[in-house]
This record gives sequence, structure tokens and C-alpha cells, in this order.
Amino acid sequence: MSTALIILAAGQGTRMKSDLPKVLHQVAGAPLLVHAMKAGAALAPDRTVIVAGHGAEAVTKAAQEHDGDAQIALQSEQKGTAHAVAQAAPLLDGYEGDALVLYGDTPFIQPETLAHMAKAREQHDIVVLGFEATDPGRYGRLKMTGETLEKIVEFKDANESERAITFCNSGVIAAPAPLLFSLISEIDNNNASGEYYLTDIVALARKRGLSATAVACDESETMGVNSRAELAVAEAAFQTRARATALADGITLTAPETVHFAHDTVIGRDTVIEPNVVFGPGVTIESGARIRAFSHLEGCHVSRGAVVGPYARLRPGAELAEDTRIGNFVEIKNAVIDAGAKVNHLSYIGDAHLGEATNVGAGTITCNYDGVMKHHTEIGRNAFIGSNTMLVAPVSIGDEAMTASGSVITRDVPDGALAIARGDQTIKPGMARKLFDILKSKKAKRDKGAG
Repeated sequence: MSTALIILAAGQGTRMKSDLPKVLHQVAGAPLLVHAMKAGAALAPDRTVIVAGHGAEAVTKAAQEHDGDAQIALQSEQKGTAHAVAQAAPLLDGYEGDALVLYGDTPFIQPETLAHMAKAREQHDIVVLGFEATDPGRYGRLKMTGETLEKIVEFKDANESERAITFCNSGVIAAPAPLLFSLISEIDNNNASGEYYLTDIVALARKRGLSATAVACDESETMGVNSRAELAVAEAAFQTRARATALADGITLTAPETVHFAHDTVIGRDTVIEPNVVFGPGVTIESGARIRAFSHLEGCHVSRGAVVGPYARLRPGAELAEDTRIGNFVEIKNAVIDAGAKVNHLSYIGDAHLGEATNVGAGTITCNYDGVMKHHTEIGRNAFIGSNTMLVAPVSIGDEAMTASGSVITRDVPDGALAIARGDQTIKPGMARKLFDILKSKKAKRDKGAG
């Protein structure tokens, strides 16, 4: 069954106390809106329509960066959920498939749940997603008769017996697009809030003799994010689920509660992740790697058998081949490190390529930026870069070449050559003692004057 997504993302989110639209606040390195889009993508939708309002330009940018085919409908006034969905009608004019309404501030709807809703749609005209609430609070209530959903009652409009119902409305609704917009056209705002409720379509559909049902999901999937506190709860919930999934997939987390994943982290089995590791977006780790403690990775790829850290940073564009070693206080950015190469201590390698089995000594820096442009450093196979070498790019070091410790390399080094670029050492006998005496005398006079 073909499906179009309608994702409501127009709210300001005043409880966030932020200039940023609510749906652009992030969980696991991605905006809440992107989480909702990823959830809906499990149905392979034909169309995706984002209903934007507050901060529409920024919302549009975020949505289309994730999905370049996403369309944007504008809701200039906030008149309720039915009014918001109605703004998508012109973009779906003539569309005969199903429409699924999701919410940009509800990031955790699972693909299996949406598949369950799609299955139920084969038997019913309207399908609503509900959940058994631990504390029903001010949620809308789902009035069921067997499998039939009779109507949804908003809390403000519910009587005492209706408020006793614990089966609550998540807001997620699926229906044929033409039917959805037809029912919305009949909705009025004669209610306690003076808004156009999307939930009214169920009662209107029942009056037409159409069928409606509700599919249940775990309450955790329906978590909405309306404040900074709820954002923190959502982040914690994501991390808990991600850690459990990693462990179940054969990944060792020696201190799971200290590891933080991004929304798109991919890790192969038999990888070991030590404590206090943070994954930013865009990280792929192949099987059998080891990420040691206190390392930070983003936008990078780590191959089988590689060891990273402790205290390493891999930035976007870092590509580590098999059996590489990136050690403590090493930063790699936009650089390819070939198989067996080692950068073990206190070094920065940026905009570079290291050949197989090359060894980079402590304190090495690729000087890649001239204040305006970035430049490339090329290092060949089986090379040895002596400690505290400055490689001033653009520069090339050949296969089996070597640089002497403390060198500043500004010209290419041929295969097999040794490059030494440092001043001659001069020895002045007794001069150290004389200098110490002079300095101690100056310090004594200064201290006496200060007293």
C-alpha cells in the first residue's frame, strides 16, 4: 500500500525557552524532526510533507538536508492539529494512497509499530496509534468497543467516566489521503480549546459508517519532547535503547552507561568499546575493532582490527584501514590511514594520506592550513616520521623515507631518503651556570623590592 507521510512540525515549543524551533532540538546528534522522518521512512513512503510554521526556514533546511525530496507546507497560524494537517492537502492533491500523520517532536515511534498500523489499515478505514498510560493525565482518551474505535475524546472535553479510561491517544493516525482531507473539511472548533482537532475525524468517520480501530504500542514510543527536561529524558531513553541493542548485537561495552551513541552509529560484532567513548554522527566501526577509553569519533570509518585511543579524536573524513593504531591524544581529520600504519602519541594528522605500515612519531603535526586554504600531505609506505616533525603542506614523503626528530619539512622527500631540517646544536661550556646566577640575582632583587 502506497503511503505519504505528513509530519507536523509547526510548533514553537515555548517551554523549551529557545530561539530554535522545538523540532530542531537534538537527540543523539539529530534533530527531533529527523528522528520522526527516519521512523516514517520504514514504510518507504512515496511522499513526505513537513508542515512547518515557527522557524519554517530552519525547519525546511533540516528536513531537506535529510531528505531532499521532502516537501514543505506552511501553517502560518496555529489553529489545531486538523488545521495543521489540512495545510498538506494542496501538496497531496490527487494522491490516492494512505496518509500517515506523525509528529516532529515525537522521535521514538518504532518501525514495527508503523508496520502494525499499515497491516491494520488493510481491514479498517482509519487506524489510530494508542498506548496504555501509566498516568493518563491530560492525554486524549480512546473509546473502544471491542476492536472498534468509537471516538477520541480530548481531556478538556471528557466527562468523569471518559477520564477514567487509560487507553490514550498518541496522535498518530493513518487513513486514505482523500478520506482524511474530506473528514477534516467537516471538523469545527466547537470545543473547550476553540481549536480544530484532528481526533474528531474518528467520530465523523463512524457517522459515515466507516470503520476505525486503534493499534497499541509501548508508552515509551509515544514520548513527546516539550521542554529541556523532557529532551534530557529522551536522550537518556535513546542511549539506553542503543546500548541494549549494541550488547545484543555482539558488541562489548565494558561500561555501557558511559558510552554515548549517535542516531546513525554502526558497529560490527566483536568490537570492544571501552568506557567514556562518544560517537558523533556518521561513524561506522567494522567488526573486531577496539575503541579505547575517552575517545571521541564523528564522521569517520574504522576498519577491522584497528585500535583507537585512549583519548583519541577522529573527525570527519578520517578513514582507518585494517590493523591501524591511533593512540593517546592523537587527532585525525580528513585523512586516510592505510593498513598497519601507526600514529601512537600526541599528534595531529589532517588532510593527509599515510601509506601502509608507516610509523608517525610523537608530536608530529601536518601543517595543513595556511590561514586561507587547506593543503595535503602525502606519506608513503613503510616511512618513519621522527618525533616532533612539522610537515608543512603541501608536501610528500616517499616510500621507506625518514624524517629526523625535530625537523620542519617544507620540501618533498624522495623514496628511501632521510630528511633533516633543524639548526646545528651549539655547546657553550659553563654558560648555563652563569645564566642561572644572573636570573637568581634578578629574582632576589625583585622579591626584596616587593617586600
